[in-house]
Amino acid sequence: MTTIWDPIDVGTATLPHRLAMAPMTRNRSTPDGVPTQLNAEYYAQRASTALIVTEGTQPSEDGQGYMLTPGIHTPAQIEGWRTVTEAVHEAGGRIFIQLMHVGRIAHPDNTPHGRQPVAPSPIAAQGDMFTAEGPKPMPTPRELTTDEVAETVADFAHAARSAIEAGADGVEIHGANGYLVHQFLASGTNHRDDVYGGFPQARIRFAVEAVTAVVEAIGAERTGLRISPGNPFNDIAEDDVADVYSALVTALAPLGLAYLHVSAGQDEELLRSIRRDWPGVLLLNRGGRPLEDRFDDVRSGVADVVTIGAQALANPDLVARIRRQAPLNEPDAATFYGGDHRGYTDYPTLPDTATAN
Repeated sequence: MTTIWDPIDVGTATLPHRLAMAPMTRNRSTPDGVPTQLNAEYYAQRASTALIVTEGTQPSEDGQGYMLTPGIHTPAQIEGWRTVTEAVHEAGGRIFIQLMHVGRIAHPDNTPHGRQPVAPSPIAAQGDMFTAEGPKPMPTPRELTTDEVAETVADFAHAARSAIEAGADGVEIHGANGYLVHQFLASGTNHRDDVYGGFPQARIRFAVEAVTAVVEAIGAERTGLRISPGNPFNDIAEDDVADVYSALVTALAPLGLAYLHVSAGQDEELLRSIRRDWPGVLLLNRGGRPLEDRFDDVRSGVADVVTIGAQALANPDLVARIRRQAPLNEPDAATFYGGDHRGYTDYPTLPDTATAN
C-alpha cells in the first residue's frame, strides 16, 4: 500500500515523500512584481515539503490583478525569483512557479499600466477588488481578440522559459479558481463565437494551447496544470463540467505532463473520473478536510501527492510535525495578504525540525 511517506518521481524531480505545499497568494512582492529576500526566506523555511508550488505569478503585465503580486516576465523579476529558487534549493527543496493570468479578476488601480482587464468575453465579475484606496467593483473586462489570445499563449511560454532561467524546477499553469484559463473553460464567462468559444472542445482550446506552448518551451516534465472543476469561486458558472473536463483531460493526457493538480470540490464521481482518465501523476488539494482524511487519498490511489495550503503557511516544519504527531500552529488569517514578516516568516518551529524531511 502506498503511503504519504513513499518517494515519487514528478517530472524530473524525485520527491522524498508526498506532502507538497499548495500555491497561496501572499501579496508581498515589490510594486514592480519583483520577489524579495523576505520571499526567499519564506519559501526556504518550507523546503522540507516534497514540492513547493509558489503563489500565482503573472506571466505578463495584463496578467496582474492584485496588489504586490510577483511576475516572471521581466529581467528584474527573473533575478528576484532566482534569489528564491536558490534559497529553496540550498535548503534541499524543489520549487515550481505557478503562472497565473487573472483575466477579469483585476482592477486597473492594482497594476503599473492601469489598463482595463482582459477576458474571454466582456462580462464583469460580481464583487469587489481590494485596492490601495479600498474595495472597488471589478470593471467590465475587454474581450481579447483572436490574435491577442495567441499573444497570451506566447506570454505563458515566455514566462515558463523565464521561470526556468530563474532556476525553478518547473511551472504550474493556473487553470483554476476563476482566473483566465478557467474563464475560457467556463460557459458563464466564455460567450465567444470564434474558435475559442461555444461547445466544450472549443472552450478547452485556450487551455490546451497554453499548456502545449509551455511544454514546447520547457518540456512536459517541467510542466503542471491546476484545475478546479465546478468551483464557483470568482463568480464562475459551469453548466457542463463533466463534458468540459473530460475533454480537457483527454486532450492533455498524451503530452506527458509532470502532473495534473486538482482542487477538488464535492463531486467525488467527477474526481474519480479524472483519476481514471489521467495516466500521470495527480496532485490533489482538498482544503478544509482533516489531514488524515487527505492522506487516505494516497492510500486509496485517488491521489499521488497531497497539496496542503494554510497548514503549510502556518507551519514551516509541517512535515516534521506530522511525522512526530505534534500540534500544529494555527494560521492567522489577518496576515494572509500583504504586510511584512509577521504572519509570514515568524511562525515558530519545533526544536531541530525546520529542515527535517
